[in-house]
Amino acid sequence: MIMLIKLAWRNIWRNKRRTFITMGSIFFAVILSTLMMSLKEGIYARMISSLVGTYTGYIQIHALDYWTDKSLDDSMEITDSLIQVVLETNGVTGYVPRIENFALAASKEITKGSMVVGIDTELEKAYSSIHERISDGKYLEEGDRSVLVGAGLADYLNLEVEDTIVLLGAGYHGVSAAGKYPIKGIVTFGSPDLSKQLVILPLAEAQWFYGAEGKVTNMVVLVDDPDNSKRIDQALKDNLSDRYEVMHWEEMSPEIKNLIETDRVEGYVFMFILYMVISFGIFGTMLMMMAERMHEFGVLIAVGMKRINLAGMVWLETVMISLMGAFWGMIGALPVCAYFHYSPIEFAKGEEMAKMYEEYGMEAVMQASIEPAVFIQQAVVVALMATVIAVYPFLKILRLRAINAMQS
Repeated sequence: MIMLIKLAWRNIWRNKRRTFITMGSIFFAVILSTLMMSLKEGIYARMISSLVGTYTGYIQIHALDYWTDKSLDDSMEITDSLIQVVLETNGVTGYVPRIENFALAASKEITKGSMVVGIDTELEKAYSSIHERISDGKYLEEGDRSVLVGAGLADYLNLEVEDTIVLLGAGYHGVSAAGKYPIKGIVTFGSPDLSKQLVILPLAEAQWFYGAEGKVTNMVVLVDDPDNSKRIDQALKDNLSDRYEVMHWEEMSPEIKNLIETDRVEGYVFMFILYMVISFGIFGTMLMMMAERMHEFGVLIAVGMKRINLAGMVWLETVMISLMGAFWGMIGALPVCAYFHYSPIEFAKGEEMAKMYEEYGMEAVMQASIEPAVFIQQAVVVALMATVIAVYPFLKILRLRAINAMQS
């Protein structure tokens, strides 16, 4: 076996042009497939980050049955025992309390349904960096009797900083909720949907507004790593009492999960077509190699080399070339994907692509992913594909007749 590996390695470099042609086809195939999957995975990550990671959180805790109706009547208190269980769960780094409810937001002439959110200003600053999203005005401080308004909602209501917004809604157990608040800042979220509907108050003021002092509707659990969120979700479900419901973001936002899964399937279809094109390219170079070396194979068989050893040697040559092409393709794809990761494509507002992104509630930015799995997966797939194609010359040599090959 070692002798066959040495012979295969030497044969690779006997005809450098043929080797570099084969490696080149695999090299560019890996770059092309990696870039396509990197952009797709980057879009998914950006979608999850803008819709989940910076607002709803990967895990939330509510009072039992709150999520079904999202009623303030099913709000809860954050007790010391609840905090203890949450913070003692491995992988949890903290929590953010909120009170959320719908209200009618109005300016002088225009009204629009909106979501009023009460936040702990300091904890929210640390979690969602909401203070960095202020496009105009200032961030809230605890004790303020003013609001932050989403940029899209402010545009719709024709409101600016220092203008007054009127909020009308129903509070805890039917209490009337009404108030007039000056706008302290305009906040822009990655998700256009959030920007079009959010009104943000300090937590204590929101509790007063809804007549729900000491109550919250949800508790966002902060995790150390999003990849661990499902494990943490299950641990919290096991440790908390039946008074609470623990929900993973995939349960709270199934439309995002379904959108990603559907788009992934479409991506696999395009990748299959791409792989077929790549396969024919690699197969063509294999046929060229077989035609050029047919006389050589005939001579080797005539002098006594076993067909199985010769076929194994040629297969090893193909495997080596495929692995080298895949490796260098992976290296070559890294700077291309890194460029689109650190310099994402931003679509201007009003463009067709921007409108399409907004329809899905996403930020109109195309950013590539540089997760190692993206590069390794594509390199492995292309290398395996080339290796499988190498079965053709393997079988061809097993049936090769020395006389016919030497006459070719």
